[in-house]
Amino acid sequence: MADTIRRYGVHITYVGGACGAPGCACEASGEGPSFAYTTGLFGIRHPELAIVNVKPGTAQAVLNDVASRVRAGEGLVPGMLLTFGDQWAHRVIVESIPNPAEIAFTANRHYQRPDVASVPLLQLTYDDKGGRFPWEDGYANTPEMQPRPGEWSA
Repeated sequence: MADTIRRYGVHITYVGGACGAPGCACEASGEGPSFAYTTGLFGIRHPELAIVNVKPGTAQAVLNDVASRVRAGEGLVPGMLLTFGDQWAHRVIVESIPNPAEIAFTANRHYQRPDVASVPLLQLTYDDKGGRFPWEDGYANTPEMQPRPGEWSA
């Protein structure tokens, strides 16, 4: 993992089924949603990043894009809006995750952090196809699609 972080800036951990979409077979297990998160940003004094219920390729692309912005000096703060141009049609809002110790196991092992001193974690919450976020009227996705920070864990 340390070599991957040195080479690429972050290591991405994907947890869950390969589909990353509501209603697919990987949700039948009753486990939490699929998600992905980074390890490597805490080493440059920035919270790690997470995204919920997207396909592995999308998770990798979004997390690598945002992590490269952080490595280039952009500090993310809760409430910040990010766009991706032609790379991804969605926008994301950065949100703080209140229970990072229940999610970022790989990052905490890498940085040798106990649960009470977990690495901080930010959720990249994306809009629906209509441009609405989960807290807005008319949001088209179900709560299972993108649970709110603090309402999901590994």
